[in-house]
Amino acid sequence: MTQKTPQKIRKAVFPAAGMGTRFLPATKTLPKEMLCLVDKPLIQYGVEEAVAAGCTEIIIITSRGKTIMEDHFDRSPELEASLEAKNKTALLEIARSVSKLAKITFTRQSEPLGLGHAVLQAKEIVGDEPFAVLLPDDIVDATIPCMKQMVEAFNETQCSILGSEVVEGAAISAYGCLDCTPDPKNPRLLAVKNMVEKPRPEDAPSQNAIIGRYILTPRIFELLETITPGAGGELQLTDGIKALLKYEKVYGFSYEGKRHDAGDKLGFLKATVEFALKRDDLGPPFRAWLQSFPI
Repeated sequence: MTQKTPQKIRKAVFPAAGMGTRFLPATKTLPKEMLCLVDKPLIQYGVEEAVAAGCTEIIIITSRGKTIMEDHFDRSPELEASLEAKNKTALLEIARSVSKLAKITFTRQSEPLGLGHAVLQAKEIVGDEPFAVLLPDDIVDATIPCMKQMVEAFNETQCSILGSEVVEGAAISAYGCLDCTPDPKNPRLLAVKNMVEKPRPEDAPSQNAIIGRYILTPRIFELLETITPGAGGELQLTDGIKALLKYEKVYGFSYEGKRHDAGDKLGFLKATVEFALKRDDLGPPFRAWLQSFPI
């Protein structure tokens, strides 16, 4: 019997078509994904994570009014010429490096029909290969990038992998929750039996919540095309993954690192402070200011 050649994760999908209403009025004209933690847009953190995991092609799902993201990842000849003329070489390299991160393709989600529908828009570009999905709202601060950890788990299993973290108490009701058992050979891998979307705490099958990091096999596309839309006509990615369980193994993965929910105002503020404090150029004076700040 001929063994299949192990597949690699080369492509990463970024659903970025939402309206960002939690950050109004800022997001009336500025995409939420372009809000900055210190001096870098949220989506760039995710793209850099995907590139560090070995992805060479980035697919960003956008919507009307979000062309600023395309401009951000493109070259800016006027800016580069100005910086070069002023001999600002460090800033010039920063400006140029953004457009060199990876091959970046943009495609639109014409209607806000759910996360599953957004992922489905990448079908033709992804093709018949496994791929990563990263939600720009979730910023994971980790020594080894979260997606790189997950790619290593995929290389071991060749199965779909769902990023997971332990969420205790009532907060689990805000997440998709895994009904799972730890893998005896690798306790970070969680064999998934089922998933429950936003359960009541007393009904949660575990404390293992799904976060905005996924590696999915291409079969997910045909399942997303056949599942029944939920409330508002939306296609839920979790429903597609539940359908995938009938055909393939799916694993949760307990990554190492700290996740910031930057899609929430308080989470965004906390992430901004923590990322600023870790900076060599900003950390010491910012810490001193915080310590002197009257509370």
